[in-house]
Amino acid sequence: MSINAEELAGNMLSAMQGVLSEKWPSIKEYGKSETQKLAQSFVMIEALKASGQIDDEEAALHFSIQKNASRTVFLAIEGLGVLAVEQAINAALNVVKDTVNTAVGFTLI
Repeated sequence: MSINAEELAGNMLSAMQGVLSEKWPSIKEYGKSETQKLAQSFVMIEALKASGQIDDEEAALHFSIQKNASRTVFLAIEGLGVLAVEQAINAALNVVKDTVNTAVGFTLI
């Protein structure tokens, strides 16, 4: 199974928008950028894992780094609290976890 980055990013963006609806007009561009980065990370992880260049632990580390980077970007936006950011990121990841986990062959998310 191959991950479609554009589809993943769109699904994650919609999930984030639902959680951050009040602030959405001012953070929409950040949301687009961060979901695209997360989706591209999943594509990279899938490719590296499939080629045997990384194992499950290294894949999880790559994912963790990108998730933390996205969290940091959102936390830097004035008016967004830790709880809202966590809820938005978790909602985004929840809508793609089955697709990503199936593609990489283990429970990454």
